[in-house]
Amino acid sequence: MYEIPAPMLAKAVSAVPAQDAVPGGLSYEPKWDGFRALVSWDGETVEIGSRGAKPLTRYFPELVEAFSRLLPEPCLVDGEIVVPGRAPAGRGSGAQEPGGQRLDWEALTQRIHPAASRVARLAEQTPAMFIAFDLLARGERSLQAEPFSARRAELVELFAGLPHPLHVTRATDDTALAQRWLAEFEGAGLDGVVAKPLDQPYAPNKRTMFKIKHARTADVVALGYRVHTSGAGVGSLLVGLYGDDGQLFNVGAVSAWSAQRRLELVDELAPLVERGEDGEAVTGEGERSRFTAAAKDTSFVRLRPERVLEVRYDQLEGRRFRHTVQFERWRPDREARSCTYDQLETVSAYDLADVLI
Repeated sequence: MYEIPAPMLAKAVSAVPAQDAVPGGLSYEPKWDGFRALVSWDGETVEIGSRGAKPLTRYFPELVEAFSRLLPEPCLVDGEIVVPGRAPAGRGSGAQEPGGQRLDWEALTQRIHPAASRVARLAEQTPAMFIAFDLLARGERSLQAEPFSARRAELVELFAGLPHPLHVTRATDDTALAQRWLAEFEGAGLDGVVAKPLDQPYAPNKRTMFKIKHARTADVVALGYRVHTSGAGVGSLLVGLYGDDGQLFNVGAVSAWSAQRRLELVDELAPLVERGEDGEAVTGEGERSRFTAAAKDTSFVRLRPERVLEVRYDQLEGRRFRHTVQFERWRPDREARSCTYDQLETVSAYDLADVLI
């Protein structure tokens, strides 16, 4: 069995870099929004390791079977596990629109479940696929010291003709095409573009690649806050948007305040805290995911939805922001009711099948 290394990482940049940004040039790829996975296949056993060195093997039995059946020889492959799903009909809606596929992050996260029976059922209901983008070993040869151009060529050769659910990511040396991918592939649920130096070896845990993700701003309403784990100050500020029916939806949270700012926010937000007849702050219970520990306190202090802030976000998933958003500024000039989904940029649908090779 191959030793699974820490994955090579990428640093964020604001735009697709030009070919001459690094010596030897760049290869551009779509940035897949899934679980990073390093797959070891020694001819007998499959192991799938995550970015955080946690084993993923038991959660994706359909991929374990596919790797052992389809890979032509022992190898160590770097890539992404994703789950395809139907394109959503609209923001804040559970309906589905015919004629299109996109990546389904929610379905992917549900695949991490402690019950074996649930794992088996989800493997049939929401099967995953694997997008390969680097080759670290082939047979008895380690390729980590080879330049990416050589590793990519061997990866394409190794995966040539392999059927679904195993795929090799697209790649190009055309900067203009990469910029087009950045704009178009978001409609299929992808996360941006990655640029890889062609002449560099595989560098575990080093940020030698470049990632370009979508960054946008939106005006949202402060609807509550969670107390910091230290017991003092605002740990995270819950924010919301109004739907067409006037309902206020929780769309995410802002965090990463400094210790001093956390304490200041408690005082600033005090006039907005909802209080019961006894004068005590009204609390709510936050949503739990399968990654939330049972003992974790998800309660939050409710705020009257009156204060507006501008946040930076990258992507909307259903009716919520895909990642934690970043605080930009307060907007005292905005009315809370004006913070609707309509302000968000509309992304044109793009069929996931057209992204795959």
